[in-house]
Amino acid sequence: MHELGIMTGVMDAVTASAERAGATRVLKVSLAVGEMTEAIEDALVFAFEALVEQREYALCAEAELEIAMIKPRSRCLECGEEYEHDRFHMLCPRCGSFATELIAGRELHIDSIEVDIPDEADASNA
Repeated sequence: MHELGIMTGVMDAVTASAERAGATRVLKVSLAVGEMTEAIEDALVFAFEALVEQREYALCAEAELEIAMIKPRSRCLECGEEYEHDRFHMLCPRCGSFATELIAGRELHIDSIEVDIPDEADASNA
């Protein structure tokens, strides 16, 4: 299950960013995941839920995970047509060419992280 490895990397990056920002907790993690990565959304969610239980990811214990699955999109190198497709049918729908370039669907990145950072006034009252 490579989703656990993917999500471990995501959680490491999220935790490090939150700590650098002085956050007390992570509220939301938003990911963009291309279907061509072959990552399964349910498996990513399962891995996230398992990892937030671990001490090293305590900042994320209450975080929400949002995943945007990106459909594959290609450009035909023969006629220039851009089109969406599934993982297996990449032929150009206009001219039938095999000469295509994948322009979307291989993404795997953190779109955003929402964190809770205490106000300086709150910190001085503590």
